Amino acid sequence: MSRAPRTLCAQAAQSTKFPAAKTAAKNQLSMPARRAALQVLIKMAQVVITFKILPESTEVNLKYLAEKATELISEFGGKVGKTEEEPIAFGIKALKLYFVMDESKGATEAVEEKISALAGVNSIEVVDVRRTIG
Repeated sequence: MSRAPRTLCAQAAQSTKFPAAKTAAKNQLSMPARRAALQVLIKMAQVVITFKILPESTEVNLKYLAEKATELISEFGGKVGKTEEEPIAFGIKALKLYFVMDESKGATEAVEEKISALAGVNSIEVVDVRRTIG
């Protein structure tokens, strides 16, 4: 067995607070056991998601809707970074919410259902999902 994997494992163990990685490096475990221990060091990525919310009519207060949707997204574990209004037609404007969340949360269907249940919401759709780098 080469020294490179052991050295890598030892370096990772020194820079982490995870006992499993430290134990793997200390005990010189087999390669599969080391890989399993190092999996705790691998972070899921952050994703940037864009929701497009269409109101029921032109009378719907989009600022109020944005506040309520932001609260629901925050409860879900996301952080809204930007909101904007997009003209659709005949005076109707869509509300676009850009937010960041951890990829490990999975699908956004639960928060979409809660937002669609808000008064004044006609529909909601995910228009963009991107993984962040770094």
